[in-house]
This record gives sequence, C-alpha cells and structure tokens, in this order.
Amino acid sequence: MKKTLFLATLCAGVLPLISASALAAPKVPKPGKQAGKSPVKVFILAGQSNMEGQAVVDLTGKDYNDGKGTLATLMSDPVKGPMFKHLKTTDGKWVVRDDVWVRFQREKSPLLAGPLGTGFSVYGDSHHFGVELQFGHVVGDALANQVLLVKTAWGGKSLNVDFRPPSSGGQVGPYYTLMISQIKDAMANIKTDFPGYDGGGVELAGFVWWHGWNDFCDAKAVPEYEQNLVNLIHDVRKDLSAPKLPVVIGDLTGPWLKGAKDYPKAAQAIKDAQKAAAAKPEFKGSVTLVETGDFVRKPEDSPHPGHGHHEFGNAETYFLVGDGLGKGMLKVLPK
Repeated sequence: MKKTLFLATLCAGVLPLISASALAAPKVPKPGKQAGKSPVKVFILAGQSNMEGQAVVDLTGKDYNDGKGTLATLMSDPVKGPMFKHLKTTDGKWVVRDDVWVRFQREKSPLLAGPLGTGFSVYGDSHHFGVELQFGHVVGDALANQVLLVKTAWGGKSLNVDFRPPSSGGQVGPYYTLMISQIKDAMANIKTDFPGYDGGGVELAGFVWWHGWNDFCDAKAVPEYEQNLVNLIHDVRKDLSAPKLPVVIGDLTGPWLKGAKDYPKAAQAIKDAQKAAAAKPEFKGSVTLVETGDFVRKPEDSPHPGHGHHEFGNAETYFLVGDGLGKGMLKVLPK
C-alpha cells in the first residue's frame, strides 16, 4: 500500500464505530457500600475513542475474528493466562471491586457509574472495557483509600481544536470545557452517583491523558501538539485548583508494531511532542510519560483486524496500557 493511501486509510477511522444498540441501557453493577478509606481519591482518565474503551471481553464469531485477542481467550492461554488471573474469582466470575468506583458520562447516552469491572466502555455493555480496568486494579491495590475513576473521553477529538486549552489562545475547545465540567460534577455529586459514599471527603489525586490520533492526522496540529499539551496540564491544574496534580501521559499507540517500516513521521512527531512535554523542567516529579508502543499486538491475533485506530480491540493491549498508566501514576503520586 502506498504511504499516502496508508495514511488516508488510517485517518479515515478517527470516529468510533458505535451502533445504536451498543449505546443501550448500562450493564454495569450498581455501586455498593464504600469499601476503602476516606477521603476518596479521584483519578481522571481523559482522551478520545481508545480511552472510551474498545477492548473486547468475550465476543466471538466472524465479526470478532473468532474471539482471537479477547480477554476470555487470553485468560485460557496457558502462557498468558496467569497475567489476567486476578480478573476472575475462583468460581469463574468477573471480579468486581467495591473499593474502586468508575464514573463515565458518555455523550448522549446514560451515565455509567458503579464498582470496577468490565463494561465501562462507550458501548455500555459487559463485553467491552478500557484501560480503566487494569489501571483501577493497580491503583486500588496500592491505596487504602476508596478510588474513583472519572472517564472523560469522546471519540474523534483533537487537542488542537476540541480539547484546546485556554492558554493556547483562540477558541477554548468545547470538550476541554466539558471535561472540566464533568470532573467537577463527579466530585460534587458523588453521593448521588455512589450512595454508599461515607461522606468522608473527596480528593483529586491524578490526571491521565491517552490521546493523539486526530492531531497526528492534521498537519497543522502536529507542530502545536507539544505546547498544547503543556498548556493542557497547566490549565487543568489551574481550573481544578490543583497546582501540583500528578499527571501521566500515555503516548500515541495506534496499530504499529515494534519496528514497523510504515510508521508515519507525523505519528512519531506526536510521540516526540508528548515525551518533550512530560520532560519540561516545571513538571519534574509530577508528570511522567508511559510509552505504549510495545503493547500493540498483531491485527490477525485481535478481535478487529481492521480497526488500527483502536489498537484492533485487542484485550492484551488495553490491559497492558492500563497497567503501564497505573504504575506510572504510582511513580508521581506524593509519597
């Protein structure tokens, strides 16, 4: 495939593939009594369609490449299975963590709010998940506090326009404004969303940014990405009154396997910009970058071989990205 056609094919997939039936009523468990200590530690998981959650849990058949690369298939693998064993109980049910809550207000769809498990994706069913699953396990295992993960993610959104932070000048991105609004709403309405909350206080603890696809597809956005990301971190901290808020940046992932010969220069430029932003002197000790390229799996070993913009829906990829982001967050949390 010629390079220009390759890029055109990739960038044509910036919008999430969502059917009307997929956005039906939520299928997540109802939140129970708070199991962790107060104050509740709140972590923001922000980004675009991959952050919405595209990994497949257990679907099979021709539409899902006969279940290759799903979480259920991986768990039955004698070599890889042990890595995922904490996700199921001894009687074979998916683990649900009452000490970690998740809140995801999808666009034009019912709110998802409940204890951590599968199902907190844009599809609102039990058959998909995102990086929140393993991120929640990593952070939940490390903290005695109750954890709340607030997902603010929308498909096909750029940092240059949709999430554009105030300090970048021009029109503030509508999804930047919506993100800040949803974070504040989640913290103010925690008793409504999670009736088991004990009233012991809420503390904003960290911000995760996993993003980059739409900007790499826009030649005008690429050279601005580094400064836009620096501004995003500063503005989020300012608008949430959290001047030292720990931040983790997951670099642009995509469909490229390690050593790929067709790796686009624009994609590498976004990854370089993300790395440079995280390395700014003013962010020392409070911002870190997690490289995610090694977590990509082959399309033929994945549920959606044609969905490169969603990492082929591969459960191992999303699990490992979540694991990396969680461990990155532990590095920058105050000791």
